[in-house]
Amino acid sequence: MKLVRYGAPGKERPGLIDAEGRLRDLSALWPDIGPGQLSDKALASLSKRKVESLPLVRGKPRLGAPVTGVGKFVAIGLNYRDHAIESGLPIPQEPIVFLKATSCIQGPNDPVMLPKGSVKTDWEVELGVVIGTRASHVTQKDALSHVAGYVLVNDVSEREFQIERGGTWDKGKGCDTFGPIGPWLVTRDELPEPQRLEAWLDVNGQRRQSGNTRTMIFSVAKLVSYVSRFMTLEPGDIVTTGTPPGVGMGMKPPQYLRQGDVMTLGITGLGEQRQEVVPFAKPAGRAVAAKAVRTSRSASAPAKG
Repeated sequence: MKLVRYGAPGKERPGLIDAEGRLRDLSALWPDIGPGQLSDKALASLSKRKVESLPLVRGKPRLGAPVTGVGKFVAIGLNYRDHAIESGLPIPQEPIVFLKATSCIQGPNDPVMLPKGSVKTDWEVELGVVIGTRASHVTQKDALSHVAGYVLVNDVSEREFQIERGGTWDKGKGCDTFGPIGPWLVTRDELPEPQRLEAWLDVNGQRRQSGNTRTMIFSVAKLVSYVSRFMTLEPGDIVTTGTPPGVGMGMKPPQYLRQGDVMTLGITGLGEQRQEVVPFAKPAGRAVAAKAVRTSRSASAPAKG
């Protein structure tokens, strides 16, 4: 199944994409798509429903992040050998783990806002893993049984904040709007082999990243098992698994995002995203996020969705 959440920021409704690519409303069955809906039992029950009996949604509403109630947004650094090389950093012997703030999570086509004072905002297409059942010290063999499904993630990063300002990477990874997720959550049964997925990202129509998850240093199963040793993964948590080569920091000379740039990205089976880069605006809750969406779309072509 392809599960989505649609509607204005903070007012999203649950839905799914049917076999013909049409959006159908799930709100008569589920209050939302969050931790309580991600167990194998809940997903199996939904899969037995007749999709054609669900109401069709008219038009092309905004899509939000396809899962709500995310407790932890865990990220993995330098998980592709070529990306580590282009970053001028050693090949990791163990997974590099950091956290993205959950406040950075947004819809797949919402605008990305340059942080105040940013000079090195960068892009990163990634495979995201959504946890379905509690995972603590799980084995690599059993790790994927704890996964509800997979999502497309843009791990937007401010490299000066991340690398040059001291401390951990987190400060360059969790800025507002730095976590576009979606358009949909693909359940595990529809994507049984997460290590054979093509990933790509364009900036202003020019290909920047191209890779395949088979070249990950640490597989999805390895990462879920590894992270679960250091923190309990709960339903709704997201683990984003690293990016292939082609980031702006690795270009010669480096190139970073500017106001008006447009990122488009995708992964096999997980759909596509589109984000316009907009200037900094002081955050004031969801109302500002909604205003940013309206402002971006009035100034450019409507985002896909």
